[in-house]
Amino acid sequence: MNNAAGRFRDSGSARHFARRAGTRVLVSDVGGTNARFGLAEAGSRGVLVAGSVREFPVAGFASLSEAAGSYLQMQGEHVDLAVFAVAGRIVDDEVRITNHPWVISREQTERALGISHVALINDFAAQAMAITCLQRDDVVAIGPQAWRPFDARVPRTYAVIGPGTGLGVGGLLVRNGRCYPLETEGGHAGFAPVTVADLRLLECLIGRFGRVSCERLVSGPGLVNLYSAVCEIHGQTQETTEPSAITARAAAGDANCQRAIEVFCAAFGSMAGDLVLTHGAWDGVFLAGGLVPKLLPALQASSFRERFESKGRFSSALAEVPSLAIVHPSSGLLGAAAHAAELLHASNA
Repeated sequence: MNNAAGRFRDSGSARHFARRAGTRVLVSDVGGTNARFGLAEAGSRGVLVAGSVREFPVAGFASLSEAAGSYLQMQGEHVDLAVFAVAGRIVDDEVRITNHPWVISREQTERALGISHVALINDFAAQAMAITCLQRDDVVAIGPQAWRPFDARVPRTYAVIGPGTGLGVGGLLVRNGRCYPLETEGGHAGFAPVTVADLRLLECLIGRFGRVSCERLVSGPGLVNLYSAVCEIHGQTQETTEPSAITARAAAGDANCQRAIEVFCAAFGSMAGDLVLTHGAWDGVFLAGGLVPKLLPALQASSFRERFESKGRFSSALAEVPSLAIVHPSSGLLGAAAHAAELLHASNA
């Protein structure tokens, strides 16, 4: 699956831990703004302990281990295994959060928390693993194609993309009953304009950033960038720099905020459709991240699906692909718990 799985599989003490029924696992979903923690039962797949989920602002702690230690103390728990899903690229057992100063080392986190085994995975590897745990009420279809229940016996290829503080991108391969999450930094791929209006927006953003990645448009800060560009194009004053204020002003009838949200949704749809083409994700794209539930009505009413399907000679193929918004409030933790279950299964193999 990833390097963490290999390290865990080779550990004799991990195999001993895997046989201890009822042991709880610490799971966490760490982004550039908030860190969410929860507990999962080691013997279950993607099942969180009721009432265990807590969310802390990352700015309130000097390190991940400090935040995790506070959470464990609050819960009165000690664990032997933790899975941290982190918004950044893992290199040599270390990850630097893309949109926050924390640098996280697996070994240092183990020592600081007194935990035998820590696994670090990308946050969108966890979102990909969450696909294996989702139920019908956890997703809302954007477009005509409905949710198809997960079945590990059937080969599948999925993509997952989601805006929050940044733009996460991942994938999930299901082969021979096993699940293989793909850790990517696809949110930093270059933005591809589709319309003349897109080109005008891109020109504004190039003037500010130089190279313009997808994340510069489709993320919380990206929504602010779009609103600023819309105001610039129309020669009007930017009234806010907060994503929440933009959505509130749009609901109140502010034309520039409404346009920014429409462009956001259209660009999101285009990017999601591109992801199907690049990943071969013909079984579906899942929309994750903190902004998706908040923007769900806008996504449903926007040109998201039109731009998703508008892929020239592959438009008819894209029309058959589901695009599914994840509305489960803790999907990242579900995926981290599913990853823990995979690690424990592998250690017994």
